[in-house]
Amino acid sequence: QITKQVPVRFDLKTLHIPTYSAEKLSSMKDTDWNDFLQLVSSLLDSTERSTGAVRSKLNLLCYLCTVAVHKEVASRLINSQLFPILIQQLRAAINWDIRAKVARVIGLLAFHTSELGENVPVSEAILLLTELIRENFRNSKLKQCLLPALGELLYLIASKEEKRGHPRECWVVPSAAYTVLMRCLREGVRLFHC
Repeated sequence: QITKQVPVRFDLKTLHIPTYSAEKLSSMKDTDWNDFLQLVSSLLDSTERSTGAVRSKLNLLCYLCTVAVHKEVASRLINSQLFPILIQQLRAAINWDIRAKVARVIGLLAFHTSELGENVPVSEAILLLTELIRENFRNSKLKQCLLPALGELLYLIASKEEKRGHPRECWVVPSAAYTVLMRCLREGVRLFHC
């Protein structure tokens, strides 16, 4: 059973970056885009653990969810230095709300991107999502957050390889990902569509 998630909202007043629209982001020149990415990356990569810092990071992730639905922005973000930082946040964040929101951003990027560079660490993201699902297998709420991102990444790789006509070594999918995915589907987990 697939359940639509509620729309994501962010608070403009507490967002510590300029709130550009997706259209503005897609038409930015490289220097402005790099400045924007640097700012977003440094805020996400912050190690501060106060309640305010966590709230600020969640707000930023909500903003990223709203712009990641734009094809050009999604393509630019997934192919940037932001994607490895998202993976790092998924691995290291102590707060599960942050991990869930990062997974949603990753899933939205994978779903909406039209371009995928060979150097994008998609396999690393798939492996990490697989491990997190396996480690928290009895927690259905966490699986509902993580599985859509895993599915979107698998579909993205499959569709890109189908277009190219042959598999790419840089996008190796561990067999454990399929095993975990099939186990979840057999047990009838309720999925949330990005």
